[in-house]
Amino acid sequence: MSNLILDAEALYTEMRVGVQALWRPDMALLGIWSGGAWLAERLAADMGTHPADLPGIGKPGVISSTLHRDDFSARGMHSGTDATKIPFAVDGAHILLIDDVLFTGRTIRAVLNELFDFGRPASVTLVVLVDRGGRELPIQPAFAAAKVTLPASQKLSLTRLDDGRFTFAVMGSN
Repeated sequence: MSNLILDAEALYTEMRVGVQALWRPDMALLGIWSGGAWLAERLAADMGTHPADLPGIGKPGVISSTLHRDDFSARGMHSGTDATKIPFAVDGAHILLIDDVLFTGRTIRAVLNELFDFGRPASVTLVVLVDRGGRELPIQPAFAAAKVTLPASQKLSLTRLDDGRFTFAVMGSN
C-alpha cells in the first residue's frame, strides 16, 4: 500500500472550479463509466442548482471504453459494456469529457473511438480529477484537479460512498 493520501472531496471541489472556467452554454457533459460518470452526474446536479454557474447544463451522458479497448482480450467484458448512454446529439456538439484518473491515455483513446461511433463532435475537452502521469499516448487534460506520481504497479481507484461522497483507494505494491 502507498502512503499517498488524496482528499477526493477537496479535489472534486477543485474540479468543479475547473469545469466552471471551461464551461460554455453550448457544451454537453459526458462522463466515462464508472468514476467519470459519477463525477459528471454530481457536477450536473451541483451546478444545475445554480444556473448562473453553468447556463445550459443538461443531463450528462455516460460513455464506456469496453468495446474499443486495445487490451480487450486481457480484460474481457465487464458490466460497463452497455453503459454508453448519450442523451444529446453528438454531431457538432462541444463535449466536456470527464474522467476520474488519467494514466496511460488508453481509456481516453477507446472512449473517443466509441464517441465517434455516435457522430462527429465539434470538440472534445478532457477534464480529470487526478492525472497520475505515465502517458503512453499523446493525451493531455485541459484541467486536472491534482497531479500525482505513482509506480506503475499501483492503481488509484475512485469510490462513491452511499451518501454520494467520493474517496480514493491506492492498491498494489510500491
